[in-house]
Amino acid sequence: MPYHKNKQQAFQAAQQGVNDAQELYHEIVRDSASYGHQLKHLHKEVNEAYEQIENALEVASEHQRAQLVQFQQDLRSIVDEVNQTIE
Repeated sequence: MPYHKNKQQAFQAAQQGVNDAQELYHEIVRDSASYGHQLKHLHKEVNEAYEQIENALEVASEHQRAQLVQFQQDLRSIVDEVNQTIE
């Protein structure tokens, strides 16, 4: 989705990006033959979500800013959990 300077659109794009990453994370089958491919896809989704959050933070209201920071923490939790399962 292209970046818009509109606060609401930017926030919704970030929110959707995080939702997509969370859904993908919960769908991963750790013992499947396609696990590596699933992780690669998740990595891409997480990076896109981080970009959308950064874009939204540029124009966010204070209320949105607090939620966007929470979205970043949610993504960090996903990354940490994936990293623990890989180690």
